Amino acid sequence: MDPVTAVSATRPFDLVTMGRIGVDLYPLQSHRVLAEVDSFSRSLGGSPTNVAVAAARLGLRSAVVTKVGNDAFGEFARSALERFGVATRWVGTNPHLRTPITFCELHPPDSFPLLFYREPQAPDATFRFGEIEDDAIVAPAVLWTTGGALAVEPSRSATLDALARRRELNPRGVTVHDLDHRPGFWEPGEDPGELAREALSFATVAVGNFDEVEMAVGTRDPRRAAEKLLALGVETAIVKRGADGVYARTSDAEIDLPAVRLEVVNGLGAGDAFGGALAYGIVSGLELDAALRMANASGSIVASRLACADAMPELEELLPFAGEVTA
Repeated sequence: MDPVTAVSATRPFDLVTMGRIGVDLYPLQSHRVLAEVDSFSRSLGGSPTNVAVAAARLGLRSAVVTKVGNDAFGEFARSALERFGVATRWVGTNPHLRTPITFCELHPPDSFPLLFYREPQAPDATFRFGEIEDDAIVAPAVLWTTGGALAVEPSRSATLDALARRRELNPRGVTVHDLDHRPGFWEPGEDPGELAREALSFATVAVGNFDEVEMAVGTRDPRRAAEKLLALGVETAIVKRGADGVYARTSDAEIDLPAVRLEVVNGLGAGDAFGGALAYGIVSGLELDAALRMANASGSIVASRLACADAMPELEELLPFAGEVTA
């Protein structure tokens, strides 16, 4: 048992995320296509994994429900989680599949194409509901699910069943569904929007960027999208607008924040940093406006750095930027 798990086994986690894990390879040369890149930097990857790391860096007790392969990259992912302080209690191993890797290109400020290696299937898509303990689903202050896990079975059913289980046994708990849409993960003819809406029916918070809210509710307009997300039953709808900041809405409040202006190096981890800081704000009992200011700042900081997991800020780094936005 790793030290984080040993400490946390007797009390609920602050945050548990579910879904992707893998290894990201970031080019050390910007403005080049992959065929022309000479060298790469290795980092832990996968959106929900990065969210758990971001939260742990801010002091939350976090864990991730996922699976890796029985290979060297799986060993790297486990050790990286432990190094970042994320519990590996619910990181399983699929002995038949390889831990996925993801390459990206860097064309700042706004183009970062991805190349996923997840064939024939990634281990992180093979976790099943029966393998997940209630301690992971019901007990945490925040459960964070992702749209990427809805793309294939058995993680699709596992995610939906986990959401229903949490709603049944912990209806007052905060459940965030990150729309996290990767079109290439889906088979032709499937409707990711339908499954997103089903997941959102169990969630209290919806998070997505322009493309993701359009997939879920049919519009890219932040205000209209937020209204439609609220109509699905969530209490808080958050639309990430990239360089334009963030828009959020509840039944009685509307928040529109600009981005923190920093030079962009790699925008891929910004949303995950946003998510980890949002979870921190929720667990800490911050008002939504304050939580979003911290999340906004965290996303901008990580976008100014090369990696994702390795780039997540600690609390003392984040507060000055959050204060700048507040002012």
